Amino acid sequence: MVDAVRSSDGFVPELSLVAELDGVDVGHVMLSYVELGEDSHRVLELGPMSVVPEHQRTGIGSALVEEAIHRANKRGEPLVLVLGHPTYYPRFGFRPASTLGITPPDPEIRDEVFMAIPLRAYHPALRGRVTFPPAFVT
Repeated sequence: MVDAVRSSDGFVPELSLVAELDGVDVGHVMLSYVELGEDSHRVLELGPMSVVPEHQRTGIGSALVEEAIHRANKRGEPLVLVLGHPTYYPRFGFRPASTLGITPPDPEIRDEVFMAIPLRAYHPALRGRVTFPPAFVT
C-alpha cells in the first residue's frame, strides 16, 4: 500500500515520516489526500502507520502520529481522517468522523473505527462521504 500511495497524486512527501533509532528505520506514518463530499474536497487520511514489532509500545507510534498531526495543522489542513483502532487514536483527539458529518467510503465500516480530528483550519461545511483513491484499495 505504501508504494501505491507514494505513486498516487494524493501523496504528500513532507507528510511521510520515518522514525529512526541508531540509524535503523523503526517506524513510519504517512498522510495523503482523499476526497470528501460531492465537491471532492481534498482532505488528509492517516495511514498506513507502522512500528517494527520489537519497538512497539515504546512511544514511537505516538510520536509519529503527533508529529504528523502537527505538520498537517502547520500546513493549514482542515482535518485528518483515520481508519484505525478505536482505542488507540482517540488519545490524539480523533473521534468518530460521523460527529463532523463525514461518512466512510463503505457503509460497512463501523463508526468507531472511522475517525477524524479537526484542526485549526477546520470548517463545518466539510461534510459528506469520503472517497478513497485506488491506492487505498489495492
